[in-house]
Amino acid sequence: MNKKYQYLLFDADDTLFDFKASEKEALDGFFQSLNIELTDSIRDHYHRINHSLWAAFERNEITKDDVLNTRFRQLFREEGIVVDQPDLEKNYQDRLASSHITIPHVFDLLDALKNDYDLYIVSNGVATTQYSRLKASGLYSYFKGIFVSEETGYQKPQVEFFDYAFERIPSFDRSKALIIGDSLGSDMQGGINARIDTCWYNPKHLENTRSLPITYVVDSYDALKAILL
Repeated sequence: MNKKYQYLLFDADDTLFDFKASEKEALDGFFQSLNIELTDSIRDHYHRINHSLWAAFERNEITKDDVLNTRFRQLFREEGIVVDQPDLEKNYQDRLASSHITIPHVFDLLDALKNDYDLYIVSNGVATTQYSRLKASGLYSYFKGIFVSEETGYQKPQVEFFDYAFERIPSFDRSKALIIGDSLGSDMQGGINARIDTCWYNPKHLENTRSLPITYVVDSYDALKAILL
């Protein structure tokens, strides 16, 4: 076992959850409820808008509410689609909260780690949605604490997000902490800002376009276990 670490800080989406699969399921149901055909073009357009807004959120340029209240209205406006439903985001969030598809073998990973490490969740996102998905999936019980940006008042990669979490982890020692996540912008940059070691979960072998000094890069759970066990 890698005795260097005690605290493992896991991102949730695309690190433990197969967020893309859950998102697809939620989007399909959302558009069906509106009686709108979800074409590949509209789906791609939504992803571009959503990605751009969340990136702006990570840069602290807009709030989470700005993301949630903008993305579908902007999409429908730019697509020339008229929708007469006042609470589009709640419709979508309810569907996303009920979808909790995990990455294969995630329970094997957590079972292997739970007795030797203190496991925590560090997530940007909507708190009620994340808690619902963690509980429904069975992941919730593995973690000693869950920190979601909506509750902390800050978001990854802001150092204040991590300061909030660290203050609430008993006897925390940042030299014994490792953040594990898929995002360069929020997880890896956040870990660097917080002065803890970083592990980039990168199953698609993406390029480190930010040239960040990442401690470890893994492309599978087995590779992560090889570092920690």
